[in-house]
Amino acid sequence: MPSDKTAQRRLIVNADDFALTEGVNRAIGELSEAGALRSCTLMAAGAAFKDAVRTTKEYKNLRVGCHVVLVDGNCVAPAETVRALLDGDQGQLRSSLPKFIADLQRGKIPEEQIEAEAVAQIRRLQDAGVTVTHVDTHKHTHLFPRVARPLMRAAMQCGVSAIRNPFEQAWSARLTRGPLLRKLEVTALRNFSSTFEKLLRASGLKTTAGSIGVSATGTLDAENLARLLEGMPEGTWELVCHPGYNDAALAAVRTRLRDQRDAERNALLGYIPAAVREGRFELIGYDEI
Repeated sequence: MPSDKTAQRRLIVNADDFALTEGVNRAIGELSEAGALRSCTLMAAGAAFKDAVRTTKEYKNLRVGCHVVLVDGNCVAPAETVRALLDGDQGQLRSSLPKFIADLQRGKIPEEQIEAEAVAQIRRLQDAGVTVTHVDTHKHTHLFPRVARPLMRAAMQCGVSAIRNPFEQAWSARLTRGPLLRKLEVTALRNFSSTFEKLLRASGLKTTAGSIGVSATGTLDAENLARLLEGMPEGTWELVCHPGYNDAALAAVRTRLRDQRDAERNALLGYIPAAVREGRFELIGYDEI
């Protein structure tokens, strides 16, 4: 359920895509050490998974969740148990988000297979010695109830107590300077928020009052970041971000965020530590809500 600690401004800065590349891992570790973030979510089948696990041991203040990937990646569960999630027989998840959503809404992807894959990904982190503080999903697929429901079951099965609230509030979208289409998508998807809240209450999982920066994905520079956080009301919020280093390893993986990862890293480093020192908000992790 959402945190009731609303008498102050509390912020979880969460870096997605941990384990995508070693450069992404390094950026997240460095930002953690600098006091620019305390939370990230790790991709269980990421190419730099072993390096990410090593990074979690090096940077003790870094809280780690599971970035559950259901599209544009590789499965962790045995392929024969999650066939509806796959393209072909090589263990590759569907590459098309629109096709995934269309088949999801038509009931062609059983919730049991989503749950099995989510459990396998969370367990892989736990088996590597990572304490999983929360779960979220790559490309925010748990906006949809047919993903949120099995994801919550998977979290509870694995002893994980928190989940990202993937819905960006109107105030955050309004303050974001970015593509209009992205804002319209965020607004339309907010229609699923009431169902998410009902599922959340039934599960007993913890979450925030909402996410910040979803509309700004791809445009989260220093100006956008300052505007969002200076306009942030009281409550507990999550800033969704994707910092990294745009290096040769990043050029070799499938992602639309390249130069933007450098921009986000620099923006976080330039704003968050000073804002926390000045008492503008409290920086926390999911284990503290």
